[in-house]
Amino acid sequence: MKHLLPLLFAPLLTASAADRPNLLFIFCDDLTNQALSCFGDARKLLDTPNIDRLATQGMKFSRCLVPNSICGPSRAAVLTGKYAHLNGFYCNESGRPFDGAQQTFPKLLQKAGYQTALIGKWHLESDPTGFDHWHILPGQGQYYNPPMIRDGQRVKHEGYTTDLITDFSIDWIRARDKSRPFLLMSQHKAPHREWAPALRHLGWDNDRVHPEPETLFDTYDGDRGLAWKDQDMTLETSYTERDAKLTPPPYLTPDQLKAWNAYYEPRNAKFRTTNPSGRDLLRWKYQRYMHDYLGTIKAVDESVGRLLDFLEAEGLADNTVVMFSSDQGFYLGEHGWFDKRWILEESLRTPLVVKAPGLTRPGSASDRLVSVIDFASTLLELAGQPRPADLQGRSLVPLLRGEAPADWRQSFYYHYYEYPLWHKVRPHYGVVTDRYKLVHYYKPDLDEWELYDRQANPIETRNFIHDPAYADTVAELKTELARLRTELKVPAIEDEPRHAYGKAPFDAPGQTPGAGKGVKP
Repeated sequence: MKHLLPLLFAPLLTASAADRPNLLFIFCDDLTNQALSCFGDARKLLDTPNIDRLATQGMKFSRCLVPNSICGPSRAAVLTGKYAHLNGFYCNESGRPFDGAQQTFPKLLQKAGYQTALIGKWHLESDPTGFDHWHILPGQGQYYNPPMIRDGQRVKHEGYTTDLITDFSIDWIRARDKSRPFLLMSQHKAPHREWAPALRHLGWDNDRVHPEPETLFDTYDGDRGLAWKDQDMTLETSYTERDAKLTPPPYLTPDQLKAWNAYYEPRNAKFRTTNPSGRDLLRWKYQRYMHDYLGTIKAVDESVGRLLDFLEAEGLADNTVVMFSSDQGFYLGEHGWFDKRWILEESLRTPLVVKAPGLTRPGSASDRLVSVIDFASTLLELAGQPRPADLQGRSLVPLLRGEAPADWRQSFYYHYYEYPLWHKVRPHYGVVTDRYKLVHYYKPDLDEWELYDRQANPIETRNFIHDPAYADTVAELKTELARLRTELKVPAIEDEPRHAYGKAPFDAPGQTPGAGKGVKP
């Protein structure tokens, strides 16, 4: 059957505009592989039957990597198919909006006759371009009763944001011009901080004690350097009362607040009475975090199911490519952390599931090194459009066909800039292979190298950089890192723009919001 798949899909790549495949891109914020049952995390934290259903209908990618594990830059990479140093969007807090005048794949599809829409989270500071319709959350957005901007006009909605984004997405598909194919980017806020579940999902876990990660109490030894020890993103110190739902969000209606308090307040009262400390306090924070973070994903999973059901009911399922992913991974207590930013696996790797009817064998999987930077090239090829020569990603279509290209990437370049806000994670770049990560922390006034061996130490708690047995590996990886920086046209460190590090200069003292305001008994 394998040899038939390209032939089955070929008409979609060469047909008239009316017959070309529709493209539904479902994108989350801070969704991590550990939280999805189809990726088989050992902790079995959550069942996600609808995302699993999508995986059984398509292909899941176990190592989809991000070039910069932070929200806005990852979204800019998706749109442009380019790294931050070429698309200009390095970090969330620079005060420099995404340049909407540049080439993006929605613009190219729009010119090719696709009708295009973006609904949900945007988070790139400028107005969207390349879309016939856009209906976005301003900034980070909020989980309940969100203000939104619809084609430039401010509007206010009541309800749960994940549900509303799904409603608006379905409404747009239903009202579309049926004579043309569509691109819809349906983009959720969830499961971003502060992880506020839908009211119907409060108590979803029946007070289950969620399994703890092996590194919840990590002490950052193993020859790990200053970057590890001076960050500010731990559940112990950086998790706020608002994060922990010890105070409710200010934007709930009276009825919503009543339902909210009915769940949280008895448990909060018990917490205050028990007054845990030390490891017991950290364990309490982890359990509350898991209830809330995973609870927001339940609504996302329901959203995926609603969209798949709608496509089937409308007769669109066989001619619609569905791509499901997130802007980066996230820490679920590993190393004692929440958030992302690092080249380490939990934040570097993001979920990716693609259903391409007639092209992809249902239930297939790939462990190749792929990236969100490949999405633009992929969606353009699926739409029968040429790939511009300046894109830095590759099309995933050969992998979706079940092919094994001999020249597929064996290494991947990563580069994180944002410092000191937020969370004081030091700027670093590195090279990633199937087994190794070589990392260079270089600012401010830092020159630390680390080597991680995922085969010998899957939880990435040991730095092998000074181990003589790895000397040849380090030398090879440094050569490969230099090659990638040249191939990708990465500027020399001294030529990096100052705004790459955010509004606050990288050498100025920074205060992460929430630091010193963590949950205390």
